[in-house]
Amino acid sequence: MSARRAVRSATAADDEQAERAARSRVNRAKIALGERGAPWWEQSEEERRHRWEEGLKSLDAEDTED
Repeated sequence: MSARRAVRSATAADDEQAERAARSRVNRAKIALGERGAPWWEQSEEERRHRWEEGLKSLDAEDTED
């Protein structure tokens, strides 16, 4: 949800660069959750867990950079 809030804030501030970065985060979160990319129901439990963990690592690493 923090990425979605960042999209709203960037849009309100008319900051195109921040908006692109926030939308990229939203996309990565949706991929990690199985909303985009390979359907979660077509993956094994191990594949889903790996996708979740890698997605969270990516998002967490970005949070520590800010």
